[in-house]
Amino acid sequence: MTTANNLVQGLLLGGLYALFATGLSLMFGVMRLVNLAHGDFAILAAFLALVVVDGTGLHPLLTLAIVVPAMFAVGYLLQRGVLNFTVGGDGLAPVLVTFGLSIILQNVLLELFSADSRGLDAGAIEDTSLALGRLNVGWFPLLTLVTGAAVLAGLQLLLARTRLGRALRATSDDPEAAQLVGVDHRHAFAVATGLAMATVAIAGIFLGIRTTFSPALGPTRLIFAFEAVIIGGLGSLWGTLVGGMVLGVAQTLGAQISPGWGVLTGNLVFLAVLAFRPSGLFGKPVTT
Repeated sequence: MTTANNLVQGLLLGGLYALFATGLSLMFGVMRLVNLAHGDFAILAAFLALVVVDGTGLHPLLTLAIVVPAMFAVGYLLQRGVLNFTVGGDGLAPVLVTFGLSIILQNVLLELFSADSRGLDAGAIEDTSLALGRLNVGWFPLLTLVTGAAVLAGLQLLLARTRLGRALRATSDDPEAAQLVGVDHRHAFAVATGLAMATVAIAGIFLGIRTTFSPALGPTRLIFAFEAVIIGGLGSLWGTLVGGMVLGVAQTLGAQISPGWGVLTGNLVFLAVLAFRPSGLFGKPVTT
C-alpha cells in the first residue's frame, strides 16, 4: 500500500512539473528558444504573489488574477524588447541572454527579499485530503494536477482551433512565409512568450503554496521542467504532462527506497529516455 500511495503522490507531483514545463515547451516549439531563466521567472511570480498577499490580504489562489496577467505583460515586453533580437540567428545568443536574465533575476530577488525561504499560506486546502480506501489524496495536489491538465488542454485548443493558434503555428514553421501573408512574427513570438510566462506564473504560485521558495530556487525548477519536456517529447504538449508524471513517479518511488534517491532516480529516468528514445515518449523521431 505504501508503494501505491507513493505512485499516486508521484502522479500528483507530476501535475506541478507539467505546469513548470508547459511554458518551456511552448517557447521552444514556437521559437526554438531555450529559456534558461524559466525557473527564475516562476520564483519571480511566487514573490509577486507574496507581495500581493501581504499588501491586500488576498488568498494566494486569488492572486492568480493579478500575477498571471502581469507575467503575461512581462513576457510580451521581454520578447519585443530583448529576445526578438536573438531569434533566428545563432542558437547560442538566446541561451546567453536568458542565462544573463537568470543571474539578474536571482540577484534582484536576493536584494529585495533576502535569502530567507518564504511560503504562501493557502489555509486548510493545503492539509485536507480525500480518502480513497486506504489511499489519501491531498486536495491541493489534486487541484494542481487538474489545473495543469486544464492549462495544457486550453493551450492545445488555442493552437489548434483559433486564428492566433494558426498564426503561431505558421510563424513557427516559417516566419518569413507567415509575414508574407500578413502575420507579424514579432508580435506572434511576443504573444507566445507572454503565454509561457502566464503558465509559469501559475506554476510559481502553486509551488509557493506547496512548499517554501527562495531566490536561488529557480535553476532547480528549470532542471525539472527540462526533464519533463524531454521525457514527454519536444513539441508535444500532452507529452509534457506525461513527462511530468513520469518524473514525479520516479522521484517519489526513489525516495521510498532512500530519501536521498528521489531526485537521483528522476535524473536516471531522464538519462534512460535520452539513451533509448532521444525524441521522448511522444516526440517524433528525427529522420536523416
